[in-house]
Amino acid sequence: MSETSEKSADSSRNNNLIPKLKPTFAVLQVSVLCVVLKNTLIELCRFLCIYLLTIVYIKYIMYISSIYNVGDHMNIIISNSSGVPIYEQIVSQIKEQIMNGELKEGDALPSMRALAQSIRISVITTKRAYEELERDGFIESFTGKGSFVKAQNTELLREEYLRQTEELLTQACDKARKAGASVQELHDMLDIIYHGE
Repeated sequence: MSETSEKSADSSRNNNLIPKLKPTFAVLQVSVLCVVLKNTLIELCRFLCIYLLTIVYIKYIMYISSIYNVGDHMNIIISNSSGVPIYEQIVSQIKEQIMNGELKEGDALPSMRALAQSIRISVITTKRAYEELERDGFIESFTGKGSFVKAQNTELLREEYLRQTEELLTQACDKARKAGASVQELHDMLDIIYHGE
């Protein structure tokens, strides 16, 4: 019996040791789990911050691109061989795009520098073109924001079309004089062209 009581005493001592070890091991497991969770949460926060910053950056780039992309669609073609000054070519092409509705009220024009770079001319030339467009009432410029297509007055548009027509008719009359055509012949040609006969 003493042997059995000795074994039971040993066994109770061992049992007493095991419960003491189990909480220690459990605490160790929990602390390791906490460290792992903490590191995982830190990495998740880093990822979310980078993700959100990337989204904000992409939106910003899209916004900036929307402002300056107008210049890509303006299709301004400069001819160095024509006798027309470059700034006048820019003015006439932008006016044409506004009158045709390609550029609408509120559309942003490219910055003077961006336009100059895209068509490889001096910024001074684009500045002169923008100033003339603003003076003629086709665009409005705001410091720090840029230049935008202005709301068009229908009477102003009509006046511009008439001015362009007058220029073309002046050229046609000069050529008709050189050809020796009479005023009546010019009227007849104009009637045929205008009415599509």
